[in-house]
Formats: sequence, C-alpha cells, structure tokens
Amino acid sequence: MPERRIRITAGQVQAEAELNDTNTAQAIWDALPISASGGTWGDEIYFGIPVNVLLEQGQEVVELGDLGYWPPGHAFCIFYGPTPASRGKEIRPASAVTVVGRVLGDVTKFKGSRSGVAVRLERIE
Repeated sequence: MPERRIRITAGQVQAEAELNDTNTAQAIWDALPISASGGTWGDEIYFGIPVNVLLEQGQEVVELGDLGYWPPGHAFCIFYGPTPASRGKEIRPASAVTVVGRVLGDVTKFKGSRSGVAVRLERIE
C-alpha cells in the first residue's frame, strides 16, 4: 500500500502524520481535505468529519501521537496526552476508537490548543 501522509493544521500548529492501512484510514484519505472547528477534551483535539464507518480493531487505550476515529461522533481525534477518562499516565478515549495513523514528530506541540480551534487535514502528495 502506498504511503499516505497528511498535514494537520490546528490554529498556528502544523504537524505531519501518516495514515495506516485500515479501511477507516482509507475512508478518511478519500474524504480529504477536511476543515472543521475542533474541540478539546484533556490532551485531545477532536472534530466531526464526513466519514461514517463502524469501529475497526477498536482500542480503549491509545499511544501518544495516535490518530483515531471515534464512531459515535464521526470524529477524528488527535491524542497528545491524557484525557479526563485516563487512569494514571495512560491515554484513554471516551470510548473505543479505530487507530488510523500517528503524528510524525512531537505531538505535544498541540498542548496549547483550545476548543474552537480551526483544524484542517490535507494530503501531502
């Protein structure tokens, strides 16, 4: 499968990321570019996207830098630290997500983000 790199812009912060080979990641790739207003929940940015798929290989705990798709909200999630649901230092979404990729480089640069931040996902080709 060819490499699928994306650029994530949240306010003044930009990062590159790579989507994995899940069907959900392919559906997101096909929907790009996407612009939305992001919400924050702890150290997570999330926003609705025009993708409606079921949970695939669901994970209740994710790793720093993971990108997820949360089916109940049709939402794309960027995980850069613990959430209100986390126990200890783990990173726990509100409920299981499909991990669709990961940020390349330092994901903690998103820590200053606030709800309402303008977010854009686009292909790097």
